[in-house]
Amino acid sequence: MAATRRRAAARGSSRAGLPERDRIIAAAMALIAARGWRSVSLAAVAAEAGLSVLQVYRHYRSPRAILCGLIRHTDEIVLAQPALAEPGERPRDRIFDLLMRRFDALSAYRPALASLRRDLPFDPLSALGAGGALLCSMRLTLEAAGIRTRGLTGAVAVKLTAAAYIAAMQTWASDDSPDLAPTMAALDRRLRNIERCLPVGRTPPPAEESQALA
Repeated sequence: MAATRRRAAARGSSRAGLPERDRIIAAAMALIAARGWRSVSLAAVAAEAGLSVLQVYRHYRSPRAILCGLIRHTDEIVLAQPALAEPGERPRDRIFDLLMRRFDALSAYRPALASLRRDLPFDPLSALGAGGALLCSMRLTLEAAGIRTRGLTGAVAVKLTAAAYIAAMQTWASDDSPDLAPTMAALDRRLRNIERCLPVGRTPPPAEESQALA
């Protein structure tokens, strides 16, 4: 028991430089990768992160909330930089760039995400919560790419984009190529298939204009 506590403390100290929210997410993903989704509790995450249960609870009230927190945290990374319009670029190209940014941001958590794909179907409430958070992410992605998301056509675009992303993730999960070429090909193919269903709205500023304003 003492050795287990020492190992947990060492893991927590290795994340000591991270904000508490990030430490909690990283700890939860480590647990999921090692033991599966069913092993995740606030107490287990707290021990893995080197925090108290109360510290975890202040940020996330449940393991399901931590999972949704990962999705929101990924949004913050992906959308921190604008999707700039290049000459002759199609809207799907901007979506492609944003979704590839998403895969890059999640690369450290690939084993945990593989475990989640296996386990979440057996936890419908958590799957529903994560699905809702993912749809919100896809709406933000389309907005950033200049695609309208309001109304029926917008709702359809959001769901089709989510389906394209999830399908490409199947390839990404086992893609060990240095440039993720198989993932890029799969994502591009899926986005081409839904391109006619993406209602174009506001076009992001050209890259040159954005650089001039910076």
